[in-house]
Amino acid sequence: MEHALKAPPEGMQRVTQALAAAGHTHAPVMLDDAARTAAQAADALGVVVGQIAKSIIFRRKEDDAAVLVITSGDRRVDEKKVAALVGKIGRADAEFVKVKTGFTIGGVSPVAHTSEPVTLIDRELSRFSEIWAAAGHPHGVFKLAFADLERLTGAPVADVVESA
Repeated sequence: MEHALKAPPEGMQRVTQALAAAGHTHAPVMLDDAARTAAQAADALGVVVGQIAKSIIFRRKEDDAAVLVITSGDRRVDEKKVAALVGKIGRADAEFVKVKTGFTIGGVSPVAHTSEPVTLIDRELSRFSEIWAAAGHPHGVFKLAFADLERLTGAPVADVVESA
């Protein structure tokens, strides 16, 4: 008996469409297991943790804007460095992330947000020729190069992580 293929989750559909519209050659793929953390994603893909582009959302205090920091999976965001670039920030809870981005925590993509975030890219990601980012769902990821990330987001590259 044949089973109809289930449509991908809505967030993943948005990411797929955004990548296709931008001419990105690597469509999102679904992993068998959730990749809610950089370590889980790296294990599932057989890559090092640093190759995972983590999308961290903060709440900018002055205007309640979402601030997206895309960082290497083996680094920690330095909130003071981010605040120096975008203004005072605070933690974003799950509801804020969902409302502002259209994604749930663990599946926040660098592209296809429902409202455009203020975005910064961690320069540490440039260490890798191949990186992987969430594709709008905890099981969804897509492959890209650092230059693709810059092109797809239009975001500046900055020093936004704690010193190693």
